Amino acid sequence: MESEGLHVNIDYVGSSGVVLSTEQKAALQSSLVILKNNYKFARVLFWGKILGVKNDYFIVQGIGKDDLKEKKSLYSQDCIHWGMLPVVTARMRNECSFVKGRFTGDPSYEYEHTEAVKMSNQDAEKAEGGEEENTILIKEEDRLATVIEAIDYDVRIVPRGAYIRTATGSVLQNRCFEGLSVADGGKLSSYFHFRDPVIFMKKSLLQKAELDKAIDFVDPIDTDVPKGGSWSIQFERGSGLVTLRSLHWLGFSFYHVPGTRKYGSVYVGTGNKNLDLPFML
Repeated sequence: MESEGLHVNIDYVGSSGVVLSTEQKAALQSSLVILKNNYKFARVLFWGKILGVKNDYFIVQGIGKDDLKEKKSLYSQDCIHWGMLPVVTARMRNECSFVKGRFTGDPSYEYEHTEAVKMSNQDAEKAEGGEEENTILIKEEDRLATVIEAIDYDVRIVPRGAYIRTATGSVLQNRCFEGLSVADGGKLSSYFHFRDPVIFMKKSLLQKAELDKAIDFVDPIDTDVPKGGSWSIQFERGSGLVTLRSLHWLGFSFYHVPGTRKYGSVYVGTGNKNLDLPFML
């Protein structure tokens, strides 16, 4: 969700239970302008809030020239002072996958995970069982960065045509985008995952020939698994607002005003994926 006009745009997802206090809106409006200038971002997006046991994390993302590749995440607990989250590595993803439950709200908190490691033949002869325990310390700050990356990969979406890919491969906002029609706004196929394409690469040459390479360069959400059961879509205010909610990441909401350039998304939740979805359908 664009930081400019945040105090107005946040009302579009009010039906999903996303609410910011007057103090939080005022603090965000001023601090994000300073943050944008200090880090030289082209745009700043309000990503959402992850609820912790003691404190909550407010998340924003700074966007560079390429909207798809140049992105940095920052967090705050008072909407004024912001800290940069670390770049997620494969090792971080692996270690953080062992952590379950709520966030504590303390970025310096360390989770402990104990795993069994096979010993060498010589050491195994001296010890019983042939295994030893190895304790891994995982910082909550690293877990926070990993969860944000996972949510972005799974459910960060945009309307079809909102972005274009240039001949050089850069992804930019489409200045000619005037919004989806009311009819198209009610179709899941009109919304795309804003990530590196996966399913698109697997399409046949005949399927690719029917697509616009400048616009249809990412995956539509109607192919998500379970098919037809990953998203909830509703019209509000008559047909003046369409809202999509993820059933995988409860708390993620996307809105679009048909016939306009207004759209955005926000996540407010505990940062835990709904792994029970296949059993709920």
